[in-house]
Amino acid sequence: MSLKTWEELAIEDDFLFQKVMENKEICQTFLENTLKREIAGIHYYQNERTVNLSPKNKGVRFDVLVETVDGTMIDVEMQTSDKSKWLPKRTRYYQAMIDLNAFAKGMTYKKLPESYIIFICTFDPFGMSRKIYTFKNQCSEEKFELNDGSTKIFYNTMGTIGDVDEDIDNFLNYVETKNVKGNFARKVAEEVERLKAHDALKLEYMSYFAKMTDERDDAREEEKINSIRSVMKNLNIPLEKAMDIIDIPKAEQSSYKEKILSQMKYN
Repeated sequence: MSLKTWEELAIEDDFLFQKVMENKEICQTFLENTLKREIAGIHYYQNERTVNLSPKNKGVRFDVLVETVDGTMIDVEMQTSDKSKWLPKRTRYYQAMIDLNAFAKGMTYKKLPESYIIFICTFDPFGMSRKIYTFKNQCSEEKFELNDGSTKIFYNTMGTIGDVDEDIDNFLNYVETKNVKGNFARKVAEEVERLKAHDALKLEYMSYFAKMTDERDDAREEEKINSIRSVMKNLNIPLEKAMDIIDIPKAEQSSYKEKILSQMKYN
């Protein structure tokens, strides 16, 4: 994971995208044009952008998670790495986290809110050159909708086929080319420049990146620990031999040994 300089950051980078979408006017306009309906107001889940369901679960981090005045839940994600194979499962996971979070707050399934998972992709997630792909659950035999209140939308900044709202079309083109056309794209571009002029935000970005790097390092370490323990169990070999098989550097083995023995003590 390479660190972009503050000057290199653009709208498609998570940190800057999140900050731009914190502008209520921009966020609400984007959502209204996507959902094709007026929205009376939105509430940001700033403190719940990361949803945790248990102490052992690190949770899922949303780019932009908002609730409309009428209770509709909307997650908007910027996706720049082409992981098309896993995107459908990822939307299912995000949907599950939104629903389980509602259950955790005492809501019954009958009152589950309408929800939208929206991905803005800087690649074509389904290879059909469409600007937008919209998915709803429906009956395979009779082609009627299930009306379970969940919708998944994928925007493709490279798309050439299909019709989308003019503001959305201009926005997608701005993300892809940085060319500014239309009032909405202009507002987004101006917000990007306004945000990048703040030195305090630059320091926040450095802190954000350090945190993300630490979390990724922690995840890799946990993966190695699980691999070591799996080799120990399946091959019935001692810890030191398992670490050699996994190619844990000698300089790091004492640290891994301490952590694994601590886990085994309490498991």
